[in-house]
Amino acid sequence: MPTESATEEATAEASAEAAESADAIRFRSDMTVELVKSSAHDSDVVFAARVSTAGEQSLEAVDEDAARSKGLIGYLMRARHGSPFEHNSMTFFVEAPIFVFREFMRHRIASYNEESGRYRQLNPVFYVPSVERRLVQEGKPGAYDFVEGTPEQYDVVVTQTQQACRQAYAAYLAMLDAGVAREVARGVLPVATYSSMYVTVNARSLMNFLSLRTKREGSHFPSYPQREIEMVAELMEVEWARLMPITYAAFEAGGRVSP
Repeated sequence: MPTESATEEATAEASAEAAESADAIRFRSDMTVELVKSSAHDSDVVFAARVSTAGEQSLEAVDEDAARSKGLIGYLMRARHGSPFEHNSMTFFVEAPIFVFREFMRHRIASYNEESGRYRQLNPVFYVPSVERRLVQEGKPGAYDFVEGTPEQYDVVVTQTQQACRQAYAAYLAMLDAGVAREVARGVLPVATYSSMYVTVNARSLMNFLSLRTKREGSHFPSYPQREIEMVAELMEVEWARLMPITYAAFEAGGRVSP
């Protein structure tokens, strides 16, 4: 049996750790997207498409310079022949608030693995909108815009968000210190808590995601995404455009419609 002094010492140590964790609370407004692995080239579209007419001879196009087949890629995009755009892969590491991931996972066209609040203590990192984030909604669902908030509104958002997150994380630590399981204690944490996950997707699926989660002039089908998931989508788009520039150009030219 532990002595009374040992118990007191352990309690004091746990309290010190909790205080240290609480002091480490961090607020951020950005999103992290890192391309960690890829096998994605414009030539992947070409050889996959040519098997339809060339059969085994399409193997000759595996390492072909895709610039020679720019017209073919454009035709496939315009005609919405989508399957040739699936023969590639990109894996991204994403850090974003939990509410962004819940929107992500409505897209059942990718593979996801997210960090688990059951198996690790979640870090005290929370989202607070930047001053550039438009705060006021005008219009009705499906046809609305966001406009600038007043300085007073922004101050309320920041103050209340930070206060709520600090209180929630203190409650989380109190339960952990009491020996409550992580999967139970995490229930008090807000959706503004940052999480991390790997997302693996092919170009066709990514085009579908981008068509819905970015708002761009010239898009054939206008979209009204929440700004936070749009920030993630924009960073993924930059990486994809670098990997498959001809396919990306065809996507843009076609009004950002997924084939």
